[in-house]
Amino acid sequence: MTVSADVDRWLFGEAWTGSQIPDHVTALCDTIGPRWSGTEAEWRTIDYIRSVLEGYGLDRVDVEEFDFVSWSWSKADAWVLVDQADRFDLDILPFIRCPSFQVDAQVVDVGFGTQREIDQAGPLSGRIALMAMSHEPFSEPIPPAYRLRQVAAAGATAAIVIDPKTGGRREYHSAHDSRDPDFDHPPLPCVSATREDAARLRRTPAARIHLDVETTSPRVKSANVHGVLEGEHWPEEDLVLGGHHDTVFGTPGGNDNSSGTIAVIETARVLAHLRKALGKRPGRSIHFVTYAAEEQGFHGAGQFVSRHYAAGHRPRLALNLDELSAGPMKGIVLGFDHLRLFVQEQLDSMGDGLACHVMAQLDNSSDHFPYLYRGIDAAHLWRWRFRSRHADADFHHEPADTADKLNVRELKEYVAQLSRLMLRLSQVEPDAWPQLGVSAEEAAARVVAERGSVVRVF
Repeated sequence: MTVSADVDRWLFGEAWTGSQIPDHVTALCDTIGPRWSGTEAEWRTIDYIRSVLEGYGLDRVDVEEFDFVSWSWSKADAWVLVDQADRFDLDILPFIRCPSFQVDAQVVDVGFGTQREIDQAGPLSGRIALMAMSHEPFSEPIPPAYRLRQVAAAGATAAIVIDPKTGGRREYHSAHDSRDPDFDHPPLPCVSATREDAARLRRTPAARIHLDVETTSPRVKSANVHGVLEGEHWPEEDLVLGGHHDTVFGTPGGNDNSSGTIAVIETARVLAHLRKALGKRPGRSIHFVTYAAEEQGFHGAGQFVSRHYAAGHRPRLALNLDELSAGPMKGIVLGFDHLRLFVQEQLDSMGDGLACHVMAQLDNSSDHFPYLYRGIDAAHLWRWRFRSRHADADFHHEPADTADKLNVRELKEYVAQLSRLMLRLSQVEPDAWPQLGVSAEEAAARVVAERGSVVRVF
């Protein structure tokens, strides 16, 4: 089955002229604002998305609740005592899942936290390590979490991690490896500091710093929002289009991830309206999902995969949308290589010059990872963290990721291209699809082998 030029034109036109993107931007970024999973603001978000999808006339819309252990902080103070009468404060943020702690100790600069620099820094036992988040130039890149684990092994009692941003900015960070279930928390108490504060700290001889952080880890309730547009020919077969609706503390999440959330619900609107206006249904069922708790460990995507795809049934492909305002869409990035030529054929039929690539590692940076971990074919879009991204995309995990960081014009183009691609994928005969994912055992073995590596992004 093919998608006609007339349908292509209709989809592109509806994505632009019927767009409700400005309304969604206002609702998510301005009216609701920051929406850390498990909070009242996130539940307002869930209710908003549910009502929007129901209004589009999908065949089914569900709110799928689950519990998980969240994290929050209430205090993060830091000051340096220069002498008995002189001190200066540091602007810090605790790492996500950092425990409560209080320490007063000397600071030791460990550079980038490589083992060589740790050995040269001198005794770390009972001291606070000052470490750069970025990679040491020209050396083998080591994820910050593993460098922090080396710092902890050397005896440091806490770490101050230097955010690479300039202008007094710092963001929320994590220090774990989602590929390793035994490495789901920072290896020692960690806070991030601004580049400018860290420079002053380095200029202070034998600096002694006081850190006081209070956090909690309550069990909370959250939910994914799940809408289905049933297929006409193979309704039992699934395609999944998803993106997380939560944000980190204190950010409205214009780019991360109002952009992806809105693209999910706008693509649902366009394809539902195609059925109503032209009677054109997808061939196989398309599932539209906004995931909860991505920022806290992909809990929503993990719950969705466990709930719907743990008993042997698998989707043909799950496509994840995250930070779409980082630049124009350039193509699709797969986790496994057997769909590469097949997806490229679909992209070529669209005539937009889009390319299909395959990641060297199973990318553990967003909600496609719970699918890949189980051997399910999953992909994300070639735009985020890649070359030629917009400068506005640097406002990430911080309060300045506001509504103006979402590029409305480009997001309309994303919705048009996603609508055309999802419809094409839905119409391909089952026998024309390559294999369905890989075995869960093969995927798990790859994940174990890739622990500790830096995931290539281009």
